[in-house]
Amino acid sequence: MKRRTLVAATAAALALPAFAQPKTVRLVVPYPPGGPLDIVARALAERVKDSLGPVVVENRPGAGGNLGADLVAKAAPDGNTIVMGAVATHAINPWLYATIPYDPQRDFTPITLVAQVPNVLVMNAERAAQLKIASYADLVAYAKANPGRLNYGSGGNGSAGHLAGEMFKAQAGVFAVHIPYAGGPPAQLALVGGQVDFNFDNLAAASANIRSGKLKALAVTTAKRSSAMPDLPTVAEAGLAGFDVGTWFGLFGPAKLPADVTTKLNKAFVDALASPEMKARLATLMAEPSRTTPEQFGAFVKAELAKYEKVVKATGARAD
Repeated sequence: MKRRTLVAATAAALALPAFAQPKTVRLVVPYPPGGPLDIVARALAERVKDSLGPVVVENRPGAGGNLGADLVAKAAPDGNTIVMGAVATHAINPWLYATIPYDPQRDFTPITLVAQVPNVLVMNAERAAQLKIASYADLVAYAKANPGRLNYGSGGNGSAGHLAGEMFKAQAGVFAVHIPYAGGPPAQLALVGGQVDFNFDNLAAASANIRSGKLKALAVTTAKRSSAMPDLPTVAEAGLAGFDVGTWFGLFGPAKLPADVTTKLNKAFVDALASPEMKARLATLMAEPSRTTPEQFGAFVKAELAKYEKVVKATGARAD
């Protein structure tokens, strides 16, 4: 009898439904390890494990983020494979590349916007002092009076810094020469070294040189001021109404993700983002936490796509 009972118990255990065993969630980061998206993804993975089970971060860099994003676009819509997308993968690249293997809206289910990182309009401090430029208004006035005398650097054609610079030129009615570099760090080195006059740089990357006095910060590029530098005005406040350019990243699943799965993922990550630990982690990157519903995030992506379509087409930028 004991043997028969043991066999029956074993058979019953084997018959338990698959969901009784927690599955590992694969969180794809479409960029190399060590960057802001990777750092935030790993911090979030640690905080949601109690509600979602184990979450493994997998770096799949390539093609400006398109490779990793496409991997998730083609994954099964079961909630076990998601991606930390970004402004590049879901708003800029669709217009920057001749073709990409996915549709940024049709092939994904928005889960939540995670964070936004402002860019900052910075000048070489010595150059700013020489030209008596102490504010955004001073820069515009000088550029209008001296068309083509100023130049600005960026991390390459089609980079966020390049597109911000072109939006600035078009909306402010000024002309400055664009000098592309092979990435953000070389562009900032050129600015610090005086090879270029101004950049639109990532606030976190530029902050050390701003604090040391090597760079002069004139304005942040997002619609709201940064909590990291609350005294620094926005470009919109300084005179260019409606100007709003920044780096953002958020979570997406494949298209046709069931509503209950989307809701579960959204709650887990939104709750994690509300924790003091995640707020502190994001603050080290000068990132502003952004907790949204899937619907809000979807509307945000749609608006960002429309914005960057106009910018990329107006500049004629193409992926290098």
